[in-house]
Parts: sequence; structure tokens; C-alpha cells
Amino acid sequence: MDYRPELVGGHLVLDLVNTVAWRLDDRRRVDRLADPGNLRKWLTATGLEPSDREAGTALHDTLVHCRETAYAVLHPLALGAEPAADDLAVLRELIEDAVRKASLVSSRPLTWHADTIADRVRLSVWRLFEDEDLSRLRQCDDGECGWLFLDRSKNGSRRWCSSADCGNRARARRHYQRRHTGASA
Repeated sequence: MDYRPELVGGHLVLDLVNTVAWRLDDRRRVDRLADPGNLRKWLTATGLEPSDREAGTALHDTLVHCRETAYAVLHPLALGAEPAADDLAVLRELIEDAVRKASLVSSRPLTWHADTIADRVRLSVWRLFEDEDLSRLRQCDDGECGWLFLDRSKNGSRRWCSSADCGNRARARRHYQRRHTGASA
């Protein structure tokens, strides 16, 4: 099947986290970045066009590390829980590494620049935790999806990563149940 990145998270890091499809269903779980062609498609879709020297195993491994580190901390937050101390320690190391490698561009506002895609993604992890209102962080209501997103709706009522995908499946399930429950009654 042809992979088309879905950028529905509301932030680069959440879109990276969402490169694992069906994260909560071990039978259907798919790591979209495992395929080098998919990695390139995701980078292009997010505007992180890699140079030939950047594309490869090292970039893949760094992005997967960023993805899984971010998910380990974000997932409990999306459920209203606190992340594990060990996961926060790994997040701290990731962010410290990003800042160590970045150059300071401006002090007002504080602006950092990174030369490589890997370092730009690491800085994006920091920016997500620093700049975003994580009380708006949600996990898709589909019990098997597991995708995360920032609910930017006015009343905070967004339920699905994609209304057209998981939302439609949920509506179809409810419709099916209503019809079959009504038929048997």
C-alpha cells in the first residue's frame, strides 16, 4: 500500500509519534518509518527535506529514538497521568543534546538553529514541551489507534485523530450496532 503521511497531530513531534499506525493493537501495529521510502515521504511532507548525506540509517535511528522518547512521556500526559521518571530522564538527555548542538540565533525571542534534520527534530521535541499547552493533548478515541494530537478546537471537544478516518469508523460501528440491536429486539 502506498504510504501518504497524515499530519494530523498539530505539531511536528506528534506527527512523528503518529508514524506508528495502530500503536495500541499489537496485531495491526505498523512502523511507517521502517521503510526508507516512507521515511523520505514523511520528511518531505513535513518540510524536512534531507540531503543525500543526511538520509540513512543514522537519521532513521535518531528519529525513532525521538519518536519513542516523546511517546513515552506524551502518552501518559494525554491520559491525564504523570510520565515515569526514567522516561523524563531520557527526554532531558535528548533535549540537552539538542541545545548543546544548536546555535543561538536571537535572544529576543530566544531562537535556536540546528544544522541537521536530526537536531531540528530534537529541538522540536523541546519546543513541544516548552511552547504548547499540553493540557490540550489528546489520544484518539479509537481504542486501537493510539495517535496523539493537540485539540485546538474552541471547546476542546475533538475526539479522533481524523474525523474522516477513525471518526467515520466509530460512526459506522455505532450505526451498525443500532441497526442490529433494533433488528433483534
